[in-house]
Amino acid sequence: MKTHSINEEGDFSKKQFKAKLENIKSKCILQIIFDNFKKKKFLELIKYNKNLQQKIDLNINKYKEYSELYSTIEIELIPIKLIFGKFINIDSSEREYYHIYFNNEDKEIQRTSLYINDEVTNIKIIIDYKATTFEKLFAECKCIESIYFKRFANINIINMNSMFYGCYNLEKLNISKFKSDNVTDMNSMFYECSLLEKIDVSNFNTKNVTDMNCMFFRCSNLKELNVCNFNTINVKDMGYMFCECSKLKEINVSNFNTNNVLYMNHIFSRCSSFKELDRSNFITNKITNMKNMFSCCSSLTKLNISSFNTEKVTNMSYMFNNCSSLEELNLSNFNTSNVFDMSGMFSFCSLFKKLNVSNFNTKNVQNMSHMFSNCTSLKELNLSNFHTNNVSSLNNMFYNCSSLMELDISNFKIKNFIDVSYMFSKCSDEFKEKIRAKYKKIKKEAFK
Repeated sequence: MKTHSINEEGDFSKKQFKAKLENIKSKCILQIIFDNFKKKKFLELIKYNKNLQQKIDLNINKYKEYSELYSTIEIELIPIKLIFGKFINIDSSEREYYHIYFNNEDKEIQRTSLYINDEVTNIKIIIDYKATTFEKLFAECKCIESIYFKRFANINIINMNSMFYGCYNLEKLNISKFKSDNVTDMNSMFYECSLLEKIDVSNFNTKNVTDMNCMFFRCSNLKELNVCNFNTINVKDMGYMFCECSKLKEINVSNFNTNNVLYMNHIFSRCSSFKELDRSNFITNKITNMKNMFSCCSSLTKLNISSFNTEKVTNMSYMFNNCSSLEELNLSNFNTSNVFDMSGMFSFCSLFKKLNVSNFNTKNVQNMSHMFSNCTSLKELNLSNFHTNNVSSLNNMFYNCSSLMELDISNFKIKNFIDVSYMFSKCSDEFKEKIRAKYKKIKKEAFK
């Protein structure tokens, strides 16, 4: 039987392609096309074109088999008994690409919610290759306990923002077949999936992703997460990325390329089971926000940030707040010339006995409130390099620094309008007397 070859590159027009199809007489047309031609272009041409289907004598059942195999996504959902509501959120402009079936039946379902009288044990969803967005696809779908992507043959998806947002009843998630080649947005993707103990993202292609803000935020039961394959060359926002992953004991981000990252605020905040973090590989020369970056990493005993370039950072508020197991911190490389907020920066770092911030440039700082509050082991502190010309708040700055006996603030300019309330509150009486005697212009409310 004579066969006809088709250009493997597929670099010809639809008109030329149709002409070729009309000349092909072989009964194994589908096999030839799928073996020798770009599947997506073929599907685009014939999927909704009945005339073309007739001209090439297309076996529609065979076509359906191929189209499912090569161009669709299939998802299986297991609902929770006696919990009702939305099980999927479909973008109205893409509704025609979704096909929903209950209990393995052939009848297509038109609704996207479960009702009180439903007896649904499983839901099958087939998604056509034309779908481009999964934004909020399962967001706040509280009636689903298991999601399994059985087939994922679509690389057109570009948006996964909030895809599983608020799925706090979700216990099982199988996304091992994901194709994320063209995805640019993964913001809040797994936000508050608080029952999941493991999320397998080892197959993710993240080369085009620009936004990972809140990606695993509040995954509070997560015990295992492998992001070693992540390509982060284009990521600009990593704020809150692992925030409140409180059971996660370690995370390997040594492969992360942070060249283009602008925001890392709260990235590891409340990761209270971390004991060590080595961030010496992080390139931070473009980052502007480090607010709460390591806040409440209360089990952290070692932190290497010796490579940090902080010249563009404007916000360091609560950066190391409540790192209560950390005994020392090397900040000798820190450039703080553009920082305007240092409030709470070292608050509740209760094991610090000394802290060298002699390299800090505070010319632009406006807020120093609570900066060293509750540093209960700190015995001496030299802030002679600190300038307070632009500072408006010093309240609670040394609150409950109960071991502090030596403090040099000789360059502080404390103007009348500056808030100094509780600045030395709960410090020892002996220390307060020293400060009163040495810095007589400090107002009474500082010692309350």
